Amino acid sequence: MDPEFVIRQMSRSELDILVDWAAGEGWNPGLNDAQIFWDTDPEGFIAAELAGELVGGGSIVSYDGRFGFMGFFIVRPHYRGRGFGTQLWHYRRDRLISRLQAPAVIGMDGVFNMQGFYARGGFALANRDLRFEGVGVAAPPAEGLVDLREVPWGEVLRYDSAHFPAPRERFLHAWVNQPGGRALGAVQGAALGGYGVIRACRQGFKIGPLFAADADTAEALYQGLADSAPGEPIYLDVPEHNAEAMALAQRHGMREVFGCVRMYYGPAPKLPDREIFGVTTFELG
Repeated sequence: MDPEFVIRQMSRSELDILVDWAAGEGWNPGLNDAQIFWDTDPEGFIAAELAGELVGGGSIVSYDGRFGFMGFFIVRPHYRGRGFGTQLWHYRRDRLISRLQAPAVIGMDGVFNMQGFYARGGFALANRDLRFEGVGVAAPPAEGLVDLREVPWGEVLRYDSAHFPAPRERFLHAWVNQPGGRALGAVQGAALGGYGVIRACRQGFKIGPLFAADADTAEALYQGLADSAPGEPIYLDVPEHNAEAMALAQRHGMREVFGCVRMYYGPAPKLPDREIFGVTTFELG
């Protein structure tokens, strides 16, 4: 190990640098991602430096010690192939395990060509998440859709917790209320039957999450969210094993532009896969 290579906690300003690197890699981060991610878990970001220069980093976010997620794993191109990324990745994995209740459960979305590396690090394949690109289209408001902020907050938390491996109230409050975004809920009686969020990104807009009880509800939510960005690029990260979610993307003429493998360290969470039409983010789960 190079004595000048140091792995340590990341500063808030360094996270902005990491987000810029992510944009350069084509990951198209949201305009508010850095602050929301940081506020979710300020201890969940790790930096790697060489001779005082930031050369890599990544997230190891803990959701109240009950579930962890590894993302934003980047090493600057000039420093790749020298073992720094391997050291950084293993440090992040082990540090996150130490922050979680036993048995530690960690999720991640990794690029396809790194699947073997992650498997050797103890992660098992769950499914593929495919990013689709389309175009926003103006649409009349659908019956039953409301601004998610009008739904009792306890109901929003209840519904989200049924579709994500752990409660994430701090993250969710900021995500739903972020500037330049829209969050819609599908109300069925006194309960939510689905919700979705669209946010502004470096290029266009991303929808995520998109959770819905059925394909019709997902369709209404998608159209309601895409209505906020007519003519703009729209992105949706679809779990490939949800056939109805794949059909939604195809129905709207979206094309596949990127993809990741969803992998887990520890027992994979049991989630209602047929109700997950779009994941929240590749960076925080």
